[in-house]
Amino acid sequence: MYRILVVEDDREILEGIAIYLRNQGYEVLRAADGVEGLEQLEREEVHLAIVDIMMPRMDGMTMTMKLREKHELPVIFLSAKSEEIDKIAGLNIGADDYVAKPFAPMELLARVNSQLRRYSKYLSLVSGAENGRRYAVGGLELDEESVEVGVDGEPVKLTPLEFRILALLMRHPGRVFSADEIYERIWNDRAVSTDTIMVHVRNIREKIEINPKQPRYLKVVWGVGYKIEKQ
Repeated sequence: MYRILVVEDDREILEGIAIYLRNQGYEVLRAADGVEGLEQLEREEVHLAIVDIMMPRMDGMTMTMKLREKHELPVIFLSAKSEEIDKIAGLNIGADDYVAKPFAPMELLARVNSQLRRYSKYLSLVSGAENGRRYAVGGLELDEESVEVGVDGEPVKLTPLEFRILALLMRHPGRVFSADEIYERIWNDRAVSTDTIMVHVRNIREKIEINPKQPRYLKVVWGVGYKIEKQ
């Protein structure tokens, strides 16, 4: 059974989400703000967190930044704000998805199910359930078994999603993947919005490239997609 943490200061919304999740067979933990949310994470094993952005004491952005120091579980942001800048900011600090209020319960459940499928595969990769393989392109190295990435001998820390995107591209150096194809392969779901791919690719580039504006490894093929350049 998956355990989901819902961090929301509006009690009605919190209870409503909890009911929908329990009806789907999930175990639900509750928190009224980021401080309580982090306390729950210290006490319990959590497989996914649904986090409101605007909360007292500690907001969702701050909580997620602190959460990412120790945990790799998926985080879905909830917010009444629908501006693109909030979505991009959330993805940049470590969120995996974003749902704007008001939202349809079935949409949120679909996002939860998709993220848990992805996280389950990530856990299998970490535990060695899948055949681990090493890839190297120039000074860029990726080890699927140990889930490690390095550039010129220096370790690079990627989020689980960033690791899976980079691994997909490094398995096929020189091949161009469209944003839709990357989304469908990584999320195991039909591509609805590929904005998140653009953000994650930019984050990967910031971490693996000496000069992200003149990338050596991760290239954009304009109007087509992304690829790892053969060296």
